[in-house]
Amino acid sequence: MTSRVLILGIGNVLWADEGFGVRCVERLAQTHDFGPSVTVMDGGTQGLYLLPFLEQADHLIVFDAVDYGLEPGTMKIVRGDEVPAFMGVKKMSLHQTGFQEVISTAQLMGYCPATLTLIGCQPEELEDYGGGLRDVVAAQIDPAIAVALADLAAVGIVPRPGRGDDSLLADPAIQRDAYETGRPDAQSACRTGDDRFFPKG
Repeated sequence: MTSRVLILGIGNVLWADEGFGVRCVERLAQTHDFGPSVTVMDGGTQGLYLLPFLEQADHLIVFDAVDYGLEPGTMKIVRGDEVPAFMGVKKMSLHQTGFQEVISTAQLMGYCPATLTLIGCQPEELEDYGGGLRDVVAAQIDPAIAVALADLAAVGIVPRPGRGDDSLLADPAIQRDAYETGRPDAQSACRTGDDRFFPKG
């Protein structure tokens, strides 16, 4: 029987490098067609709503920005039972603890995927609301995808080149190219709040 694989990108694209995981699955779906045995999904910050997707999967691959305490842009791969621990290594935002709970709940209910792989990248910037990926983090998208493709090849799944199923990705209006090219520059839009409401020193 063909293995069923769920490839998730999790995070919040509105907070700069927090969007790393989501941008990885976008790129993956734009360049690889896997067929029906592989689901490529923008998991965003959906938390427990992702449980039904885990229930259907034999293998889970997750892309995410993870604060490992390393140099920005460093990629680290974690597998198996270590994944839930690393998902909560440091709470950068609501989505990480939420996804740790998703895995724990799936394990408790007896339908966690047999194999887990976390492909994480150390973020550089998380406080730039509306910001895009920093260069050192964006540079890890293709290497992260290469890790996922190697994992898939190990279970006999080799995609065809070309655009795959993107029905579970975000609306094109907030995918990376549109989002980052449409963002006003720092002179046009305040990045930290409205000066009218800041206390004057």
